[in-house]
Amino acid sequence: MAKTRPGVASSAKSKLSKKDIDSYTIKGTTKIVVFFSVGDCVLMRPSDAGKAPYVAHVEKIEADARNNVKVHCRWYYRPEESLGGRRQFHGAKELFLSDHYDVQSAHTIEGKCIVHTFKNYTRLENVGVEDYYCRFEYKAATGAFTPDRVAVYCKCEMPYNPDDLMVQCEGCKDWYHPACVGMTIEEAKKLEHFVCVECRSEEDGAKRSQNGFASAPTNDLKVEAKRRKR
Repeated sequence: MAKTRPGVASSAKSKLSKKDIDSYTIKGTTKIVVFFSVGDCVLMRPSDAGKAPYVAHVEKIEADARNNVKVHCRWYYRPEESLGGRRQFHGAKELFLSDHYDVQSAHTIEGKCIVHTFKNYTRLENVGVEDYYCRFEYKAATGAFTPDRVAVYCKCEMPYNPDDLMVQCEGCKDWYHPACVGMTIEEAKKLEHFVCVECRSEEDGAKRSQNGFASAPTNDLKVEAKRRKR
């Protein structure tokens, strides 16, 4: 038996003939509320008003002779909905594309959203309320992720959380959390340059080998803030 999201009931099968449609418009009393198409990502209303809306990818839209419209969807899970729960490196707008498919009434949809690739999300100048990102696929039954590993950064060796400010070392080009290198966020924002402890040790050794004559810097790179605006 197929599973459903908590608080979202699967739609009963209808004996009426059905046809596939490319898009559908949910209309209010005076205006269009939502227009969505196959391939869009949508926000679906949970039964518990205190919960955030569910996020789904629209796989297919079908209508019967009475114009009852159903949406075949593939659910995204939030980190806290996964078996492992939310972890430190999971961003506030992070979602997992699951292998959990469902059929819902089109009228449970309350809006559209955009689920970006992780790379595209980190390139956004500003993050809107409709913007999310996905870097993992998730198997709902087993809790397994694909890929099962990602690049890690900083001394803490954690995957990148785009909500956190990080500074880049001008030597090794690795990224660091301010707290992990003994700085506050406010101090990190004021930095013009940053060199990690390991690279400073190498520089000091090179200077000593040159009889104490320090070489002039070859450039004037500023520390970058690895953080998205929200």
